[in-house]
Amino acid sequence: MRIALAQMRMSADASENLAATLEALDEAAAGGANLALFPEVQLSPFFAQYEASDPRALDAASYLVNLDGPEVGAIRESCARLGVWASPNVYLRGPDGRGYDASLLIDDHGELVGEPATMVHVAQLPLFYERDYYEPSREGFRTYETPWGRLGIVICFDRHLPESVRTCALRGASLVLVPTANVEGEPLELFEWEMRVQAFQDGCFVAMCNRTGTEGEVTFAGGSLVTDPDGNLVARAGAGREALFADVDLSRAVETRRRRPYLSLRRPETYER
Repeated sequence: MRIALAQMRMSADASENLAATLEALDEAAAGGANLALFPEVQLSPFFAQYEASDPRALDAASYLVNLDGPEVGAIRESCARLGVWASPNVYLRGPDGRGYDASLLIDDHGELVGEPATMVHVAQLPLFYERDYYEPSREGFRTYETPWGRLGIVICFDRHLPESVRTCALRGASLVLVPTANVEGEPLELFEWEMRVQAFQDGCFVAMCNRTGTEGEVTFAGGSLVTDPDGNLVARAGAGREALFADVDLSRAVETRRRRPYLSLRRPETYER
């Protein structure tokens, strides 16, 4: 399959971000992609850089998206028109009315595949005051069956906890999608190796899609990437806006686990919880 990572710049205008999303979908389809992956909370500015009590804080609630709302509807319509799958990440209003950092999977007929994946581990760190805005997932990690193999979704901070990618792999995911918001000044080389090592240990492809551009106090670093089940870098983006394409054969993940059966040799009864 061919995946396109839509490394995007966001603005404070949600309608502009939606237009950029639809443009990126057109670009992905024109490049022959089967699936387009987007960065974290792609329809809004990165409001979590400010504590909710900060005078500079944005009106985060104004960026909440409903699953049956016009924004998701427009993306679904584009997927159906273009015949391409997509995994957008949005600030989603859940059934309980609260806000979730959520990824959707939409097929090439514009249908939602399964339930949204929501962030499990929610950070509370300088420039990432996410607990002020995001509820933690109640369902945990999700995987999805596709024509190419099983996909898992791990959202941004979740990837720093190795149980996240591992859980998706144990559920049969051959490709793990990671929408993220990595900024300049973070240990970006380490973040790349973090993905490569987890791909190697869990025998799966990993695709991580980042934001780009400066918003408020942060500059997003780009550097979206795809790594294979042996930990090799398949593709890596630069720092600016870019559509990064990568061809991946998900059967390689199945073969890698057969050849290097790390997961089947685990002894979870000996581990701390």
